[in-house]
Amino acid sequence: MNRRTIVITGASDGIEAAAARRLRRGRENLVLVGRAEGKTTAVATELDADYFVADFADLSQVRALADKIRSQYPRIDVLANNAGAVFSKLHKTTDGHEITYQVNYLAPFLLTTRLIQVLVDSRATVINTSSSSQKLLRNVATADFETTERRRPSGAYALAKLANILFTKELHRRHHADGLCAAVVHPGFVNTNIGASSGSRFLTIMQRTPVIRLIKTPDQGAEQLVRLVSGVPGVDWAPGEYYANGKVAKCNRAAHNRVLARELWERSLAATG
Repeated sequence: MNRRTIVITGASDGIEAAAARRLRRGRENLVLVGRAEGKTTAVATELDADYFVADFADLSQVRALADKIRSQYPRIDVLANNAGAVFSKLHKTTDGHEITYQVNYLAPFLLTTRLIQVLVDSRATVINTSSSSQKLLRNVATADFETTERRRPSGAYALAKLANILFTKELHRRHHADGLCAAVVHPGFVNTNIGASSGSRFLTIMQRTPVIRLIKTPDQGAEQLVRLVSGVPGVDWAPGEYYANGKVAKCNRAAHNRVLARELWERSLAATG
């Protein structure tokens, strides 16, 4: 059998690097994407994998990344959009978007839509990443996604993760008939460097208390992603669904709003050019 080509973003550390190591044992052809060149190179060298470096806080780098991937890989079997970050202070990027929203949602949306033709032609699987924080949101409207700078950092993060669920469901509705399969996953609370890198004192302190015993390791956090990547869509898992704790889970009621999903898609296309 030919090896599948699996593109994993955010693969220089944490859950994504753990997933890459497990998938590499299955002799998959991995293409890793990371922000930090040193870390990304180290993981790619360890796994004998191809890699690219791109900062999702700069959409021009995401466009260039998509163009490079598309030119070098005529077939992509899986795109795992796992890159993301938590920020303790909100600010706008050079693209004019609040950074939490851009890094966690707009950049993965842009990467996916610029690769959409090769993904459809490959009958690929797209896996996006969310968080249970989106369940805390109430009365969400389209405009809320474009004004995340008015929220606290936790609220901006929750909206970005809800956007990923809406994006996944709309991607499913638009392209599942063409053979593309999509799902979105909440990996749970995982002990990674996200606390230190975000500058969040709360997350950093949490990771230094006995609570750490209740937090998943990166390998445990990668379990759901690996299962979805390794499984057969429509057989082992249901496309278009939100997964948590290894099964289809409830999410914010706004995630089922088709009008909201369609409007968000159209506005995201306009925002990303």
